[in-house]
Amino acid sequence: MSSFSTYIIGFVVIVAGLAIGAYMLAVPPLWILVGVLVVIGIGVVMATSRTKPRDPPSV
Repeated sequence: MSSFSTYIIGFVVIVAGLAIGAYMLAVPPLWILVGVLVVIGIGVVMATSRTKPRDPPSV
């Protein structure tokens, strides 16, 4: 499994926990969905930037 996949799976688990917590606090489901989409988008951007291959050194 690549480091990108591991990062995304971990991020999804965190987001799921936060969404369940928000549901238990009676946050409206529409706002939970909006928050989940925003956080997943941020997670994909972070995972991509952290796991992209480094440029080879120029000679």
